[in-house]
Amino acid sequence: MTKVYGTGVYDFRRHRVAEYPVGTDALPLPDKPAESRPVSNVPSSITLSEIQRDRLTKIAAENWAKTADSDPKKPFSPDLVNEIYYTELTVKGGRKPVPLQRVMILEVSQYLENYLWPNFSPEAASFEHVMSMILMVNEKFRENVAAWICFYDRKDMFKAFLERVLRLKEGRSLTIAEKTNYLLFMINAFQSLEDEIVSERIMRLASLECWHSLSYGRFQMELCLNENLIKKWRRIAKRAKDAAKRGETFDPTTAVEAKFLRNIIEEFLDVLDSGVFSRKPKDDEDNDLGDGHGSEYVDDACVLYCERFMEFLIDLLSQLPTRRLVRPLVADVAVVSKCHLSALYRHEKGKLFAQLVDLLQYYEGFEIDDHQGRQMTDDEVLQSHYKRLQAFQLLAFKKIPKLRELALANIGAINKRADLAKKLSILSPEELRDLVCGKLKLVSKDDPWSERVAFLIEVMVSFFEKQQSQKEAINALPLYPNEQIMWDESLVPSINYSGEGCLALPKLNLQFLTLHDYLLRNFNLFRLESTYEIREDIQEAVPHLLAYINNEGETAFRGWSRMGVPIKEFKIREVKQPNIGEVKPSAVTAEVTFSISSYKAQIRSEWNALKEHDVLFLLSIRPSFEPLSAEEAAKATVPQKLGLQCVRGCEIIEIRDEEGTLMNDFTGRIKRDEWKPPKGDLRTVTVALDTAQYHMDVCDIAEKGADDVYSTFNILMRRKPKENNFKAILESIRDLMNETCIVPDWLHDIFLGYGNPSAAQWTNMPDLIEKVDFKDTFLDAAHVKESFPNYQVRFINSDGTENLQPCSPFRIKFPKNLEGKVHALPANATSTKSSEDASCMEDDHSDKLDLLVEAYVPPDPGPYPQDQPKQNS
Repeated sequence: MTKVYGTGVYDFRRHRVAEYPVGTDALPLPDKPAESRPVSNVPSSITLSEIQRDRLTKIAAENWAKTADSDPKKPFSPDLVNEIYYTELTVKGGRKPVPLQRVMILEVSQYLENYLWPNFSPEAASFEHVMSMILMVNEKFRENVAAWICFYDRKDMFKAFLERVLRLKEGRSLTIAEKTNYLLFMINAFQSLEDEIVSERIMRLASLECWHSLSYGRFQMELCLNENLIKKWRRIAKRAKDAAKRGETFDPTTAVEAKFLRNIIEEFLDVLDSGVFSRKPKDDEDNDLGDGHGSEYVDDACVLYCERFMEFLIDLLSQLPTRRLVRPLVADVAVVSKCHLSALYRHEKGKLFAQLVDLLQYYEGFEIDDHQGRQMTDDEVLQSHYKRLQAFQLLAFKKIPKLRELALANIGAINKRADLAKKLSILSPEELRDLVCGKLKLVSKDDPWSERVAFLIEVMVSFFEKQQSQKEAINALPLYPNEQIMWDESLVPSINYSGEGCLALPKLNLQFLTLHDYLLRNFNLFRLESTYEIREDIQEAVPHLLAYINNEGETAFRGWSRMGVPIKEFKIREVKQPNIGEVKPSAVTAEVTFSISSYKAQIRSEWNALKEHDVLFLLSIRPSFEPLSAEEAAKATVPQKLGLQCVRGCEIIEIRDEEGTLMNDFTGRIKRDEWKPPKGDLRTVTVALDTAQYHMDVCDIAEKGADDVYSTFNILMRRKPKENNFKAILESIRDLMNETCIVPDWLHDIFLGYGNPSAAQWTNMPDLIEKVDFKDTFLDAAHVKESFPNYQVRFINSDGTENLQPCSPFRIKFPKNLEGKVHALPANATSTKSSEDASCMEDDHSDKLDLLVEAYVPPDPGPYPQDQPKQNS
């Protein structure tokens, strides 16, 4: 049994401290070697003395470590690479794909830079050599250090290395840990498209050649939808014909680019279908690997592989350069539908996998024109849905008599999942297979899943159902976190993320699909970051209340907390009707009454300082009747230990004292000279609840028979004002996502990571202003010359003739290749030059650009003195 520090009853005050499972055995003795010590999961737990005593450090000193007083090194030995790989870099069982601390020691010794890479040869390098390099690159990414710098000295050899990596699986079967490490390397490579040496070869995997592995029906459909690709495809076919004329054997369907993604997807589906759940060995009957389903148990290593593969596909579909041509391949194999029907998607150990599948489904149906890179409006998405469904109704009317009712129904009656599945269920398996694979060509007839009726219906429903728009989804999302999100380890981990697994979180890359995609990723990440801080505050405040069940069976509190106070009364005061086009109420207000009589003066003043727009949290505490035993406490979650049932956020509208007098009002309802100190100990706060969360709770009560959480609140919690501004930030991001365009056109593509950065320079603007009116900025002609010492200043009249006696104000016409001074002077410094330098600059005008300055007469403001504008003097 493991002990987790930081989750004890009174140990929640360790604010924002990571919780790491460590062994319950005694700590290892100092003289034990590092490789035999039972260490924790903390990557930083290796000390310098442990590294120096380690066996790998001694091997590194003899073979590749570069120090000032190092002895001559031994020649390169492939046997040593093989020995290190099999004894130090491979794992036997368990979830982790690598022994992390052994890889860290090798990374510290520069195993990749000084031994593996200098001695790499594409012809002579063994499988173990290439896999060792893969593991070391992955470790560099995990530690957030530059991973590709060491390859720059041999760029041609790096291309050969990538070619060996892509062909590494040919003729060899990899273990599940090796597959996971290989997949992680591909994730890191596709996340490094800004690096030339990587993108040059890796991007070929997501090129048009990968369409050779599409089914014939899907291939025809995609070319019909994208006519611009037909010419490119003909050029690929012409290359094969030219090679045949020359007598060369060139088959584009056998190239690595054509098969790589298809093969790796099929490998994943094979693991998902038959590798995750396996028969429990007889000698493992007493192990705790069982999932409660009899003789089957879950292979954690396979689960990690499936999670990593979902991350891989999400990365491909969330970047426009790879999304364009990879999305048809993902749709052709129906990855999302197969994942939805898998046993892991519904299993308790597949919670993170299910969240990643949902994120993949979101990016597969993202509202963007893949080939133009243009974000689609809500009307365009809706029209595309109607067009697709009407075409299917026309096909059903002509070819399928059994679906006559579906063909004549209105679109609103068949665009929902349940309605469409019900109408398709009247078809026989053979008819359904012919419809999906033959007529609609959504999947191939050769697909082994095409015999499953549930899979065919899932493919049909996923393709034709109406998807919720992105704006509707974000507007229906609560801004306050609830108890389900707070303690979801796959979204808000309670330990420092070490990089060994993946999280169901969006990534902030250098490239984004659309501006909405950029804002949504930031919205989700900031929302979860604030959720973590709120969770820490709850875990710090609740234990001090010492909740228990009294003789009446109700929750009572023996202790007190500075940030949490028991609620005397809570009631919903008003629920307003929804706005037009919405289902959630337009506003939900409630009143919360609490007492501050048990607090000292300083804490009372903090509670009295609550004001409008402050955010509070309503908690429902219901502890267990009897204290948890040691074994139960070890297995219990944090909410179970605290007795926390639910958490809801709210925003203060107004606060009143015991006599009903308004407190801390800044709206002008109470004049400053009428202000009085608050009376009594009771405070009544009128709060605005989250309407989206309230709608979800009411629907759960009506549809699922859930408990009414709003009748169970017994704690009101506040937070420090400086840390409690998350709601305003989330509202601002959400309001930006509801706008059509908030970035100028010249910045849009560069902001998303595409296009040429020089396009944002002012000289390349299409609406460039040629002349700038400086009005009275310059005092006289000498002032203009002093301001532009690197240019030949010419004063002209409005007709273009030279002006010999110019006077302010001036209009200046700048050249397009305007250059500024490289070294600017500080504000308190003066430009002093010798007379020789000044005379040289006056004489040397050959290399200077002309700066045309036009003097003009300003319009007459009027005869009165008050009409005269203020002048610069």
